[in-house]
Amino acid sequence: MQLEEIRALVMDDLQRVDQTIVQRLASDIVLVNRVSQYIIGAGGKRLRPLSVVLAARACGHRGQKHVPAAAIIEFIHTATLLHDDVVDGSDLRRGRNTANHVFGNEASVLVGDYLYSRSFQMMVELGDLRIQEVMANATNTIAEGEVLQLMNAHDPETTEQRYLEVIYRKTAKLFEAGAQMAAIVSGSPHEIEQSMVDYGRHLGTAFQLVDDALDYKATAEELGKNLGDDLAEGKPTLPVIYALAHAPAAEAVRLREAIETGGIDDLDQITRLIETSGGLEYTAGMARREKELAVEALGKLPASKYRDALVILANFAVARTY
Repeated sequence: MQLEEIRALVMDDLQRVDQTIVQRLASDIVLVNRVSQYIIGAGGKRLRPLSVVLAARACGHRGQKHVPAAAIIEFIHTATLLHDDVVDGSDLRRGRNTANHVFGNEASVLVGDYLYSRSFQMMVELGDLRIQEVMANATNTIAEGEVLQLMNAHDPETTEQRYLEVIYRKTAKLFEAGAQMAAIVSGSPHEIEQSMVDYGRHLGTAFQLVDDALDYKATAEELGKNLGDDLAEGKPTLPVIYALAHAPAAEAVRLREAIETGGIDDLDQITRLIETSGGLEYTAGMARREKELAVEALGKLPASKYRDALVILANFAVARTY
């Protein structure tokens, strides 16, 4: 199965998720509707709600609670995008202008807040305190990750461990929480729930590692954003951290200065430096290891086409070029 075949496997569920998103976005405030519909309408890979739906089915879920659970994850993800683009000063996402570029920073931040609060209303409606606990912890962890990333910005002394802490908090935690929610709504035993937690964490980590490598090897058309955005924002991601440690001293100085200043005037040279120093291959290797750990975590689940689809989803996360 390829990604589209995976989607076809749970197409009815995904359509219900989309319907739920549209219904729960609705607000009496016109600007809220305009901004939220703009960012949701931009599309994207929607891997997070897809992973929730597949995880629930793999855990044997037969009801419909996984549908709002998947929508909750997408709302929280969308809220983080709105806030991230303001903090980063981004003007391009998914191949078009960011919401803050179109509507202004104030509207983007406030509509992001609206999406967060709407997601918590939906959690309450699910009527499970454990879901509320999991998601409250997740959103707090994500917020801490944003602050940690801010602290790392323009700091060439950022270590691999500090970087991994940021991507766990900012990205992997939401994948982890979504998979855990899927297990909870399915009434899974603790052992299966922990397996889904592990799967989500490793899947999310692999996904972000690949994202950070693509910032130096894809094209703007493939990525849907400007190449070198991470460096322009002074973000020392793993390819850069590795290159700093392994590049010749004279060239490492140039890379260090680029991190400190957010300078991308020499982006082509910096990209070649990152590649020749082994930064991209090192990052890809770590992503592959995380993918393998994600697949290994599925071992306790009963065999099913949905478990197979989760394996393929993990493979896609590391093989993708966009």
